[in-house]
Amino acid sequence: MTIGKICSRIVHVAQPGERVIDVARRMRHANVGTVVVVDAKRHPVGILTDRDLVVRVMAEGREPATTDLASVMTKELRVVAVDAAIEDTLRQMREGGVRRLPVVDARGELLGIVSVDDIVELLAGEIGNVGRILAQASAATTAAMIRLDAPRATAGIERAQGEAEC
Repeated sequence: MTIGKICSRIVHVAQPGERVIDVARRMRHANVGTVVVVDAKRHPVGILTDRDLVVRVMAEGREPATTDLASVMTKELRVVAVDAAIEDTLRQMREGGVRRLPVVDARGELLGIVSVDDIVELLAGEIGNVGRILAQASAATTAAMIRLDAPRATAGIERAQGEAEC
């Protein structure tokens, strides 16, 4: 399965020149913790998280109303191709120490975003499917064993009844 099948296609974006206060308000309004910063061609050029707002704006005493996004966003951006395998995406996340990756097409244009939570949800569903398969196989095996052992069990009952009549 590719990342394109599980990524969210709803991505909140911003431009590098926007003021931090405006982006933070949009994040609050949309109830999101991440904004992908894109250029005019929708190529990701950075990412801003709610943690970035705390660490790079508030903790440094910057004024959100006059600080532009480009000065506080994460610029060393990792992206993942829409046709990338889940394993490759997890490796990129692990190597980069990130929980979210913008998803891009072959031209580098933003298509979506994928998070560790998206992948965990998928894997949890797959593990549930494996559990159901194992449960069905176990039930079928038990039923087959009972059918195979039924003649012996019946013979024992007949013998017991025959002995009681004597």
